[in-house]
Amino acid sequence: MAGCELSPEQIEKAVDFHGHWCPGLAIGLRAGEYVLNHMGRAEDEELVALVETDMCAVDAIQVLTGCTFGKGNLIYKDHGKLAFTFYRRADGKGVRLVFDAQRLGSPDSEFTELTQKWLKGQIGPEQEARLMRMREERTKDIMGSPLDELFSVKEPDVSMPRSARILTSLVCEECGESIMESRTRRLAGRTLCIPCFQAQG
Repeated sequence: MAGCELSPEQIEKAVDFHGHWCPGLAIGLRAGEYVLNHMGRAEDEELVALVETDMCAVDAIQVLTGCTFGKGNLIYKDHGKLAFTFYRRADGKGVRLVFDAQRLGSPDSEFTELTQKWLKGQIGPEQEARLMRMREERTKDIMGSPLDELFSVKEPDVSMPRSARILTSLVCEECGESIMESRTRRLAGRTLCIPCFQAQG
């Protein structure tokens, strides 16, 4: 199988949404490409995505697959993994895609070291130029590689999430703001939102 088969328009749409071109966005584009090829696209809630990272890839996944936070069919689990699970509600089909992180560099690689310096604003012009070249090389590698070399394709390790629900709103008795019923906390007979509950110590 060849490299990326997405159209220039699909890629451009993801870049516009995310704001810049980078290896992380490329990872999401390729994960989204896999889903389009094997499961289709969600116009509403036909698909569900469970993402285990909050990095750039998730923006491309939203654009390509139609799984979004607002529709309730994109669920974030803070596991810090480049892993993306997708389910199709119509037939229960599911797949977990785990990106081969070694393609970005080992934890002690020059790329990782320069990236950390760049994120902290501790990088000189020459090192930054080298890092940008390395980022572009990795992005090209991700976009040009076969999907089966980029991702381990596994069975989902959790069951399909339930459909999005619209719940009753209650009012926090401390701040007066409206809250989804399932996110309320009770303290000394009062209904509180999570921030007000946590502020009680």
